[in-house]
Amino acid sequence: MPGKPHPNRDQARARWEEIFGSSPPAYLSVSFMEAAVSYEAQCRQNGGLPAKTRGVLTRIADGQAVASASQGRLRPGAHLVRDWNGRTYQVEVVADGYRMDGRTWTSLSAIAKHITGTTWSGPRFFGLSNGAGRGG
Repeated sequence: MPGKPHPNRDQARARWEEIFGSSPPAYLSVSFMEAAVSYEAQCRQNGGLPAKTRGVLTRIADGQAVASASQGRLRPGAHLVRDWNGRTYQVEVVADGYRMDGRTWTSLSAIAKHITGTTWSGPRFFGLSNGAGRGG
């Protein structure tokens, strides 16, 4: 016996149809529909993602490696995250290198070696190239 329908389902469906011009797939949850409608409204108001970013995301979704899909170096402000042996490491890209744990490093490979104790390709260690996570 199916459960009771969400009390906001009809309202969420109506808003979806208003925004997207068609009915939502039957399996979508109310919370997902509400989030998608909110995101689309923000995109319409603020212009959405730049075309270059949309292209990169499409190439990644199609299976292309992150590094080759982006065809560019990381910009200051970007953050990289890697879990290693039960610890999460966060690296921020800064103008003169990479910052982790209050220290600035000149390369991702130096950080990867510091974390693991062995030589790694930094981009590979942080998942920016094919073969991420396989070891040095």
